[in-house]
Amino acid sequence: MEVGIFDQTHNKLGEGPLWHPGRQELFWFDIESRILYRRAGDDQSQWNFDQFVSAAGWIDQETLLIATDNSLASFTITSGTSEVIAPLENENPLTRSNDGRADPYGGFWIGTMGIGHETAAGAIYRYYRGEVRQLFSDITVPNAICFSPDGGFAYFADSMRQQIMRQKLDPADGWPKGDPEVFVDLTGEKFGPDGAVVDALGNLWNARWGGYAVACYGPDGKLKQTLSLPTALITCPGFGGSDLSTLFVTSAWLDLSAEKRQQQPAAGQTFRFENAGKGQAEHQVIL
Repeated sequence: MEVGIFDQTHNKLGEGPLWHPGRQELFWFDIESRILYRRAGDDQSQWNFDQFVSAAGWIDQETLLIATDNSLASFTITSGTSEVIAPLENENPLTRSNDGRADPYGGFWIGTMGIGHETAAGAIYRYYRGEVRQLFSDITVPNAICFSPDGGFAYFADSMRQQIMRQKLDPADGWPKGDPEVFVDLTGEKFGPDGAVVDALGNLWNARWGGYAVACYGPDGKLKQTLSLPTALITCPGFGGSDLSTLFVTSAWLDLSAEKRQQQPAAGQTFRFENAGKGQAEHQVIL
């Protein structure tokens, strides 16, 4: 499958592609540059923040939920203004948010990590109808947060442990039930699992940080295919487009040497694969 360039901006740390199903627009972040981008066709906007911003869900046609250094906030697209909804490790200046995604129950899962990648400094939380509850602790780099189409499972990873985990969910309200189990084991590989998304058939698409690819795993955890990309630091996929068949993929350049950046001129750009599969519409966050 041939890769195309969706946006030529060279993000230092591109992340969190979100296709807003109502607006038919893609939003994504450059975490290190503290920027939120929006693009529809040739029309692009950007908003600069004084904090790190990393992940989003949609609340309504005009409002996103965004994760910052120390909070979850509502962001009004038309005015560019934001308002804190809930604190997120606001007592700890050494951490920031990272990967996150809305779940099928109207909640929002978000991971935190040390700004300097300190070992086990982060955690994974869930915001649900006004409450923020810690789900998993001792996380170094939280990633791969996504959900099965039937709402039965959540997936997540600590990239440094090189394992994608699967967590059973309570069908009543989406809180975890029991302990997570290993879904994909990448121990010993030269790449780590980064962001992920699950399509309408239950396949999990995972970005390979350091691996020049997005990998697709079936509901049984077995590798089905890999999509090659022209740069090593692949960060997160997300389905979008009018029929949810376009796979958007963000990337980064922040850990590349000057020599490697020259060898990988597309590093940091946002890519797309047409007719990659059939995605799920991103779930609405219920405040």
